Amino acid sequence: MEYFLSVLGMVFVIEALPYMAFPGKVKELAKYIEKVPNRSLQVIGILLALSGIAIIYFARKVVGA
Repeated sequence: MEYFLSVLGMVFVIEALPYMAFPGKVKELAKYIEKVPNRSLQVIGILLALSGIAIIYFARKVVGA
């Protein structure tokens, strides 16, 4: 559980970085995303999720071996 909470905390820190460093750009991105078709956002989300799973697999099986 401690490891999970550490990872979750790190995700929050990484997610917050763009808001702290480039708040104006984040607002522009939010306006742009509104115009992107839902299907494109779904495909991007799926690809990012699969990339995350691949990174976790690589980190646990290859690097951690």
